[in-house]
Amino acid sequence: MIIVDRALSAREAAGNPIRVGMIGAGALGHALAEQIIGSVKGMKLVAISNRHVEAAQAAYAGAGVESVRWVATSAELEDAIARGQFAVTDDPAVLCRADGIDALIEATGTVEFGAQVTLDAIQHGKHMVLVNAELDGTLGPILKRHADSAGVVITGCDGDQPGAEMNLYRFVKGIGLTPLLCGNIKGLEDHYRTPLTQEAFARRWRQQPYMVTSFADGTKISFEQTVVANATGMRVARRGMMGHQHSGHIDEMTQVYDPDQLIAWGGIVDYVVGARPGPGVYVIATEADSRRRFYLDMYKMGPGPLYCFYTPFHLCQFEVPFSVARAVLFGDAAVTPLGGPVVDVVAAAKRDLKAGEVLDGYGHFMTYGQCENSDVTAAERLLPIGLVEGCRLRREIPRDQVLSYDDVELPEGRISDRLRAEQTAHFNALVPA
Repeated sequence: MIIVDRALSAREAAGNPIRVGMIGAGALGHALAEQIIGSVKGMKLVAISNRHVEAAQAAYAGAGVESVRWVATSAELEDAIARGQFAVTDDPAVLCRADGIDALIEATGTVEFGAQVTLDAIQHGKHMVLVNAELDGTLGPILKRHADSAGVVITGCDGDQPGAEMNLYRFVKGIGLTPLLCGNIKGLEDHYRTPLTQEAFARRWRQQPYMVTSFADGTKISFEQTVVANATGMRVARRGMMGHQHSGHIDEMTQVYDPDQLIAWGGIVDYVVGARPGPGVYVIATEADSRRRFYLDMYKMGPGPLYCFYTPFHLCQFEVPFSVARAVLFGDAAVTPLGGPVVDVVAAAKRDLKAGEVLDGYGHFMTYGQCENSDVTAAERLLPIGLVEGCRLRREIPRDQVLSYDDVELPEGRISDRLRAEQTAHFNALVPA
């Protein structure tokens, strides 16, 4: 990000780096540790929490840090930070409640655990950077409300598709065009992929099979586009989005979408499978002024009325530190909800499901996620896929049918259910009767 690099350099020169803690030391956590420690001036990864503390130690070791201190309390962590030591713990509350940390990165990809950590951190005045579209797409609006009340920033991240789309969306709006579509370029989609079908791919790239399954079965892109919808106010054209198959260049999508329909919808989020260049993101916009259209044509954007802007990459851990800096130094969120939910990710059956079965999580064997407009979700009492894990089925559900709250018994005592109910009650109360 232009301006962020110089601001970080100034913090480095002043000997006052942004102090960051990280929750989660999986594959992405390891990569983030390597990036921050090895390549980001003006920022220090002071602590990592992971339920298996050995993974946190390994993340530091992979980044070249030979000596780390195990801490059990926030006071011990504060002492480690004051002494310039790197710290690890198996208790995320230690990071959430310690002084001396400017921001936390939540990188677990979980909803229930992620919600607990994020709410705790917000309540203790920490800026939160979510590398967790699953949490954001399920509970982002209510977590944003809590963050606003606490005077901190909660944001998705640069480097993930939602952050890349929002950077492009802001650029397009900034030059005076009207964005009508925010899109995501995918290589494949198959709702029926499972951790077994994705095992070899996951092993090759040192990923968890369930996570890469969520990439393949459409759940992840549904979360990502829900995050963008809630940040822009755009809706989906239909349940599951349009999801065109297109093997040509992404520029050609201006001929696929109907401009009048996009305008009538008020803007949508969507995706395309197979377009070049990929992976990447795109924003399709319009311009009504004939004089400005003349110049857009001169600059090789085409005659209109639709114009395609795209970014042909998103670099995950390489870019996440920019989001930390934007939050801490400028109070700027890369991507965050505007207000109440606009789109949700609802659960659909991946196979025929039987009464009495207990559902596994997203990216597993039993359900996949699809985008749906939040007014429909509420009217039909549809079950968010971020809340499926541990639910017991009351009745049989045929393959591809979406699930509702009436179809399941929820586990008891989950903070995610409480926050979801709070989200529904608060934002529904803001809608005129």
